Amino acid sequence: MFCKNELNERNVPEIWPDKSVPWEKRRAEIADILQRELFGFRPAEPEEISFTELPGESFYSGFCAGKAPLKKIGINVKINGKDFSFPVYSVIPKGKKNLPFFIHINFRPDVPDRYMPSEEIADNDFAVFSFGYEDVTSDNEDFTNGLAGILYNGRDRIGSECGKIPMWSWAASRVMDYCRTLDCLDFSASAVIGHSRLGKTALYTGMIDDRFNFVISNNSGFAGAALNRNRKYREAGEPFCSVDFCVKHHMQWFCENYRKYANNEESMPYDQHFLVAASAPRHVYVASADQDLWSDPHTEYLSCCAADEVYKELGSTGFIHPDRYPETGESFHDGDVGYHIRAGAHYLGREDWQQYMDYIRKHS
Repeated sequence: MFCKNELNERNVPEIWPDKSVPWEKRRAEIADILQRELFGFRPAEPEEISFTELPGESFYSGFCAGKAPLKKIGINVKINGKDFSFPVYSVIPKGKKNLPFFIHINFRPDVPDRYMPSEEIADNDFAVFSFGYEDVTSDNEDFTNGLAGILYNGRDRIGSECGKIPMWSWAASRVMDYCRTLDCLDFSASAVIGHSRLGKTALYTGMIDDRFNFVISNNSGFAGAALNRNRKYREAGEPFCSVDFCVKHHMQWFCENYRKYANNEESMPYDQHFLVAASAPRHVYVASADQDLWSDPHTEYLSCCAADEVYKELGSTGFIHPDRYPETGESFHDGDVGYHIRAGAHYLGREDWQQYMDYIRKHS
């Protein structure tokens, strides 16, 4: 019982302690806990929404040698009585139906991008919709711009009011609203994907928006898939992240309530396996990299092991894996929880995308 013992060593709380409580009720409780104590509550649904194909340079019919045209679409909403817009880019294989697809929360609006091999994705008969996260709001302590400016109107945040991660997640759901207007997509094979802080965002999105059937976290690390408790258990000298570090350097991502757990992780009423399990019974996929020690591959893997309990209780295949830590290059695709660990550093590359496409094909 190696994996079970490792989880016990870290004293992680049970995700679903009272099985007489229906899972959907417990899942709602988990979403409430993680929003109230960690991320903040997501912005309200827009009062109005519309979509505009933007003309000119935003449309390139010859993209991917003409196999998958590139389009830029404006997503226009009214929220809190104010107008807000951001762009999304689509690459859709031409002449195909029932396409599996990704909504990629990316660091840049570039298409293709070093984190998004658009042509390779299209050649695998997947569509991809992407947006640059800072087109929604900036990744810093400035809450006066973009969506953040509309929500807070110059005042300080308090309590469980949202940080930036719920805002980027809200934008991913608006992209899904656009996708629902298209007739070429297979919504049973819909995926939200992000890397690093945007991997945290993808997991949060899967927790809130059940229209995503595949929830993909690439190297999401601390406050993503990696566990919080007893990280001191790791070898001395390894890179180390903590709530205290996040509060000092990345507080824009989280709600103000998160501050009380700095150097006080043991008092948290949750750990990150709650976030991994919060998409159940839909598919969730966590990926690690063997040199990305800051993201803590060991506890990213253990989160999947802990989430397995929920999936199995729901009658799912759960996480099918060996009772040990994985070796570099291994992938586990047989269950409704997927995982791989590749060689290399903190990155989202072609090897990762190929794993995700293989997994979606296997389970669609």
